Amino acid sequence: MNYAIVFRLLGYVMLIEGALLLLPAAASWIYGEWFVLGVFLITAAVSAAIGYALRGIKPQSKVFYMREGFAATSLSWIVISIVGAVPFVVTGCIPNPVDALFETVSGFTTTGASILPGVEDLPKGILFWRSFTHWIGGMGVLVFLLSLLPLTGGSHVNLMKAESPGPQVDKLVPKVQSTAKILYGIYFALTVLEVVFLLLGGMPLFESMLTAFGTAGTGGFGFKNDSFTSFSPYIQWVVTIFMILFGVNFNAYFLLLLRKFNRAISEEVRGYFAIILVAIGIITANIYSLYNSFGEAVRQAAFQVGSIITTTGFSSCDFDLWPTLSKEILVVLMFIGACAGSTGGGIKVSRLLILGKTLGKELKQALHPQVVAPVRMDGKLLNHETIRTTNVFMGAYFFIFVVSFLLISLDGFDMVTNFTAIAATLNNIGPGLAQVGPMMNFGSFTNPAKLVMIFDMLAGRLEIFPMLVLFLPDTWRRF
Repeated sequence: MNYAIVFRLLGYVMLIEGALLLLPAAASWIYGEWFVLGVFLITAAVSAAIGYALRGIKPQSKVFYMREGFAATSLSWIVISIVGAVPFVVTGCIPNPVDALFETVSGFTTTGASILPGVEDLPKGILFWRSFTHWIGGMGVLVFLLSLLPLTGGSHVNLMKAESPGPQVDKLVPKVQSTAKILYGIYFALTVLEVVFLLLGGMPLFESMLTAFGTAGTGGFGFKNDSFTSFSPYIQWVVTIFMILFGVNFNAYFLLLLRKFNRAISEEVRGYFAIILVAIGIITANIYSLYNSFGEAVRQAAFQVGSIITTTGFSSCDFDLWPTLSKEILVVLMFIGACAGSTGGGIKVSRLLILGKTLGKELKQALHPQVVAPVRMDGKLLNHETIRTTNVFMGAYFFIFVVSFLLISLDGFDMVTNFTAIAATLNNIGPGLAQVGPMMNFGSFTNPAKLVMIFDMLAGRLEIFPMLVLFLPDTWRRF
């Protein structure tokens, strides 16, 4: 393990977080929240000071491999979450450190699961920071770091691979830094575009920014206790459309800009939209009798399908009151998730396509052992390594799911609550069903159960492996 370069990267991350903390400080200044302003400024100063000290470490070798990439990524997310939780504790908004860490990890991992029974009375600076963590975590803090700093030496794509969601990460252009800039450029442009549409719908600027932060990062923290239930149909449709857009692989947008339309509309993108349309159609038919209006049924179905499959977690109604079929479809969508290379969570559509194609190959070869049946995606042959890592990911995913499900069951809640709580946290969704439904929260769990779900949120956002390698002794051996 190249400890020096890992600590140096942590230093850069803490410097960046110190700078980002100035934005909620500015919001506190605008709204005259002087105590909250002081908390943010002190936290930013301490984070920057520690980061500056760590940045001064000079590694003998600037080369790092996947081991360093995984360690730096997982430790970075743990560190930014701990620092990000400080304002919640010091201001007294969330006095319990475990609760504050849960809320912050939920923000950075774009989960949106909350322990707060109400948010409307929170200071504006805290509300801003709470939603802004979604935007920071959506594209990834290390991708942001790579876009800013011309790091030299080593294979920096290992950092991007460790942090980016999906079975594989490709550079859009030869340089990793240029790829990171392109991704963040698209991310920023879509965020601004959503803010404009929300402003046109009459939503104030501050609320428009918080909504865009949550939508862009597919996070789900709201600033109203009823999420989006009380907003106009126009606002709900705007949020629905942008949730779905942020669930698309960002490579597709880059290819669209290059006018490579055939490559942009990949099998995964087509599958993603097909799943959304089918789910909306079935749920609309199933809930029509609840609303007696086709338009409203479509809007509610589209909002919740878009929210759940992209793992955003906003809600426009209490879908826990929907018929069983509709709730079951939403639970299935929790596991499917969005596209690889998006800001969404879940297993990812691409992995499910790979698993489906692999199953088809095995069935064909079981009937015809002599037949060669290669697995292809978008006309390209999938190599054995991609198929192997997909299968290993699924094994690790279900192992963590089962263990977590059993551990939080010690709290004594019903099976639906426990199952959907783990599904909501491991898949970075936000709300589940029953005691963790859209109008409820996670505050009733004990601290040990919350720590389990904190690990799940981090593991889900970082695609399992970066968190698991922290527990391997080989990770920490010097080379």
